[in-house]
Amino acid sequence: MNKEAEKIIKALNLQKHPEGGYFSEIYRSKEEISSLPERFKHAHSLYTSIYFLLQENDYSAFHVLKSDEIWHFYEGTVLDIHIIRKDGSLETVSLGRDITKGERYQYLVESGQYFAAEVRDKSSFALVGCTVSPGFEYEDFDMPKREELISRFPRNKNLILELTQEDISNTSS
Repeated sequence: MNKEAEKIIKALNLQKHPEGGYFSEIYRSKEEISSLPERFKHAHSLYTSIYFLLQENDYSAFHVLKSDEIWHFYEGTVLDIHIIRKDGSLETVSLGRDITKGERYQYLVESGQYFAAEVRDKSSFALVGCTVSPGFEYEDFDMPKREELISRFPRNKNLILELTQEDISNTSS
C-alpha cells in the first residue's frame, strides 16, 4: 500500500467501497426533494458528498447511477474516468492538476452513463471528492456483471475486462 495513501485512509477514516477504492461520506443534505423524475422511488437528500481514494492497481469498477455525480480532484496522481455513453462511445476524462495538458479539476458524469476510474500512475494514488445530486442512495447504484456490459458495449470489451469485478453480482434492487 502507498504510504501517503495509507495516511490519508487513516486520517479521513475511509472504508472499502463495493466498486473498489476507499470512501467516507462527509455530507448528506438534511433537506430533501420529493418532486423527482420517475426513475427515483422516493424523496432524496438534495445532495451528498464523499471522499474517495484509489491507489495503485485498485479501480472503481464500471457502474451507473440514477443521479449526476461531480468528481473533484484533491491530490495525488492523475485519475482517469472512463465513460461509456448510451450510444456505446467511450470518453476518457483525466482529473489532475495540469490543466495545460487537458486535465480537469472537476468533471460531471451525467446520470445513466456507465463509468469506471483508475489512477494513471500505478505506484501512486488519487484522492477525489464526489458530489451526487439528487443525493446518493444504494438503490440508485448498479454495478452490472462483466458479461452484461460486454454484451451491451462490445467495442469496449478490453476496457470492461480490465475494470469490472467478475465476482461481484448485480447490486441493483
